Amino acid sequence: MSSRNQKIHFNFNEYNRLIMKTRRDFLSKSLLIGASSLLPFRIPALNTRTELPSLKGRTILFTYGGWEGHEPQKFADYLIPWLRQEGAEVHSSPTLTPYSDKDFMKTIDLVIQIYTMSTITPEQEAGLLEAIKVQGTGIAGWHGGLCDSFRNNTEYQYMTGGQWVAHPGGIVDYNVHIVDQQDGISSGLSNFSMRSEQYYMHIDPNVKVLATTRFSGTHDSWIEGCIIPVTWKKTYGKGRVFYTSLGHNLQHVLDKPEAMTMIKRGVQWASASKYESNEPWVNPLYSKM
Repeated sequence: MSSRNQKIHFNFNEYNRLIMKTRRDFLSKSLLIGASSLLPFRIPALNTRTELPSLKGRTILFTYGGWEGHEPQKFADYLIPWLRQEGAEVHSSPTLTPYSDKDFMKTIDLVIQIYTMSTITPEQEAGLLEAIKVQGTGIAGWHGGLCDSFRNNTEYQYMTGGQWVAHPGGIVDYNVHIVDQQDGISSGLSNFSMRSEQYYMHIDPNVKVLATTRFSGTHDSWIEGCIIPVTWKKTYGKGRVFYTSLGHNLQHVLDKPEAMTMIKRGVQWASASKYESNEPWVNPLYSKM
């Protein structure tokens, strides 16, 4: 073999040796980083959705009444069978009288309330707020049934995290934007449109916002482009609080599966106040659309 051929043969072997060393080094470093770095296109992203609590065995008080335009009876007739089907024990009341029975309220895991406007007695308010703040009872509601109740009761509003102040144009077309895809209540849901009352609200800035809406300014020019939370969760003392402004009437949310899904998931989440630790969240989210 000529010296020229020997030189070529030597270079080829050296090239192979360098390639193999490079591969070994790459594999060693990749193992330290993790398998997800080694095969980024073959390993799917982890599902970060928090599993929602079961309603099985929960004791729920469903209060309904107040202004009839928000169809409290229809909502009760629709949701109470679902709650029982999920395994919950449900007490229903067309008055707020149960709130003032402190011994009874200690047995309740979750209050679902649709009671628009109206009034609440000092004893009823104290019983409700103590159950949530001290006992850890959850509360869930929607539209005016939770956040346009008892307009003179500021401590109640402090608990809910928001208060309705206007719905420009009445029944209008508007969009709902899901801003948190990681939370169990809103995970997997897409943005959707609504034809209903678009609630302009005064909001506690420390709620965890799950969905928002943007106002067009068609009816009130000074709020054009304003983004207001639609769905949120928070705590009040030991109790979990869930709210969505969707739900002017039952058909409006039945027409949009995303809306009813958020209500049902919010009910599940709020039911676990006494059984699960509070979730840590520091930065509230008012997202751009």
